[in-house]
Amino acid sequence: MSKIIEIRAPKTLGGESVTEGIVKIKKNIGEAVKVDDLIFEIETDKTALELTAEASGQITEFFVKEDDIISPDQLLAKLAAGEVEEEVKKEDKGEGPDKKDAPSARKIMEENAISAENVKGTGMGGRITKADVIDHMSKAEQPSVKQYESPKSVVSGERREERVKMSKIRQVIAARLKASQNTAAILTTFNEIDMKNVMDLRAKYKETFEKKYGIKLGFMSFFIKAAVQALKEIREINAEISGDEIVYKNYYDIGVAVGTDKGLVVPVIRDADQMSFAEIELTLVALGKKAREGKLQVSEMEGATFTISNGGVYGSLLSTPIINPPQSGILGMHSIQNRPVAVSSSIEIRPMMYISLSYDHRIVDGKGAVTFLVKIKNYIEDPNRLVLEI
Repeated sequence: MSKIIEIRAPKTLGGESVTEGIVKIKKNIGEAVKVDDLIFEIETDKTALELTAEASGQITEFFVKEDDIISPDQLLAKLAAGEVEEEVKKEDKGEGPDKKDAPSARKIMEENAISAENVKGTGMGGRITKADVIDHMSKAEQPSVKQYESPKSVVSGERREERVKMSKIRQVIAARLKASQNTAAILTTFNEIDMKNVMDLRAKYKETFEKKYGIKLGFMSFFIKAAVQALKEIREINAEISGDEIVYKNYYDIGVAVGTDKGLVVPVIRDADQMSFAEIELTLVALGKKAREGKLQVSEMEGATFTISNGGVYGSLLSTPIINPPQSGILGMHSIQNRPVAVSSSIEIRPMMYISLSYDHRIVDGKGAVTFLVKIKNYIEDPNRLVLEI
């Protein structure tokens, strides 16, 4: 007798503030599935989550449609476990332990002379699923040169307009950003940093650092270190509002915005105050790689107490980043540009960076926000202070 298993959305969809996602259905009603076969993909404004089968069986019922907006822990489907176990066993019979890919996927690859090395597996442990092979084949069939398609246009005289419906995920992103602005009293303050000393320090030790730790020394580790020191002194920026209380955090979990082909995600550097420069850089590389591959876990994006966003990697000169609730602040880094500045009694060309702090004025006063940026400026312009923590 088969056991009915409920397939539900995760209780958290990408962080404590993420309450909606867009569901993508990868199987059909009545279709047999094996353990770890991909059934749903859930897109949020932070990441894409995969829901796989926890047992072999057959999908009996869906409770959502493609592109539905879903909530945490929502019932998505039911799976009758055990009904196809014998069929699954037959498919697997005689296969060695190294044949971890789904039997249906292997069959399609054999029939179409596709090497498993060329297919990216999205199942657990890199397991190739039937959906992975179909996706690979559909991409291979696309022409190497994209054919021109005339856009849907509205002609008025010589003016042309193109109307493209917003994707569901873009609608969710827009709603969440607007909700942040509607909830928090967001203000932004600015300062600028002379990057010469930290650039000189980085250039002096970059080869030694890379040889010892196997990782490059970037600017982000300096800014994370500086932010942690400043947060220790301006406690309200490392706090949040909960009802009629202010919750001050005595730990420093720093979110770092990372751009991916599916949008911006914010993995979290846990206990950044207890980490060395090398540990921060190694963690950044590991999390960045997982983010770009779409393999970040929900737990790796939850609970940041403060966020840093580096728009400078895209050439941004200045910006006013939006707070990620329930946090009270977000630091914006920007591009480094050579500009003439007054140094003592002379004018010199220096590598300068504008920085910004968007903050929730309900909890952070202007004095605290300005002081915070001044401290960041002082730490970066004299990086030795970061080592001495003064």
